[in-house]
Amino acid sequence: MTRRTVRIAMNGVTGRMGYRQHLVRSILAIREQGGLDLGDGEVLWPEPVLVGRRAHALEELAARHGLTEWSTDLDAVLADESIDIYFDAQVTSARVEAIKKAIAAGKHIYTEKPTATDVEGALDLARLARDAGIKHGVVQDKIFLPGLLKLKRLIDGGFFGEILSVRGEFGYWVFEGDWQEAQRPSWNYRAEDGGGIVVDMFPHWEYVLHELFGQVTSVSAHVQTHIPQRWDEHGKPYAATADDAAYGIFQLAGGAVAQINSSWAVRVNRDELVEFQVDGTHGSAVAGLRNCRVQHRSATPKPVWNPDLPVTESFRDQWQEVPDNAEFDNGFKAQWELFLRHIVLDEPYTWDLMAGARGVQLAELGLRSSAEGRRFDVPELTL
Repeated sequence: MTRRTVRIAMNGVTGRMGYRQHLVRSILAIREQGGLDLGDGEVLWPEPVLVGRRAHALEELAARHGLTEWSTDLDAVLADESIDIYFDAQVTSARVEAIKKAIAAGKHIYTEKPTATDVEGALDLARLARDAGIKHGVVQDKIFLPGLLKLKRLIDGGFFGEILSVRGEFGYWVFEGDWQEAQRPSWNYRAEDGGGIVVDMFPHWEYVLHELFGQVTSVSAHVQTHIPQRWDEHGKPYAATADDAAYGIFQLAGGAVAQINSSWAVRVNRDELVEFQVDGTHGSAVAGLRNCRVQHRSATPKPVWNPDLPVTESFRDQWQEVPDNAEFDNGFKAQWELFLRHIVLDEPYTWDLMAGARGVQLAELGLRSSAEGRRFDVPELTL
């Protein structure tokens, strides 16, 4: 077995998502399985180089996982000709400058979303990457989740007939930080630091809707900051200047309508933190992160509205669970493997910086829609 090493500069791995999902559950998990099998007796071996601003945190992470390379000097890392890929999981406000440097250094790019704070910045990155002739990808993890993979299986199998509507509910209560520690970093709630649920979640909804149901053609949104004051990691109060809830309606190519609520100020009364109900002429489905349930038209009951009588049956029990029928890997790891195969084998890969720009565009238009109180068409992006 021949080992082929790919060196990856991983910037932002001291953060929650960069550490848990990208370093531990993706890159290190690939190493733990012996590398990525490329076929013909060749294995790809990812070699991470940890990058960040806090030397003590990087040193501790490297020691914890038996890694030897880390640096607080991004320029020096990018100047290293042995580095093949630059990965970015920093805060959004720091992302564009770092990716531009990596593109100028000739590195392939893989990055978290949103790729920029505005659509022009996102398109600029896509243009620079195109002109540099490098390969690039954007994390679009939700479509690799078991629940949505099952939903895609239903769509491909014609289960729904004509899809009429999609209704999504996402969110949970993020503690304010005064009497219980917040589950998310404080910058998420400061607009000046790139925070806000629209810029965080609308890029997700763009690719989920685009990949499964059709391109988003218009958006109407109402955005709110429900919790105006929060407490940071040091217990100090601060003004929450970013939105913590968004209520969006999206028209899709083909005629279906999607309505998605996103909130960090909602208490969960559903089976999973995110759920999508898809209704079609031939059947309906409810998909979450892992599970998916269906109700075919031939098995649809005939409820009758009568507020004077108690409900005599459980509506949830009338749905059928969709079987796994496959082994599902971590969604972040699955996309990393596809991107690495794209880098070394030139296999097709569509989730690039232009896909990332579409997500930024939808977030930008959603915020404008709320601010101006009107619906916006979503034009096709071009370089």
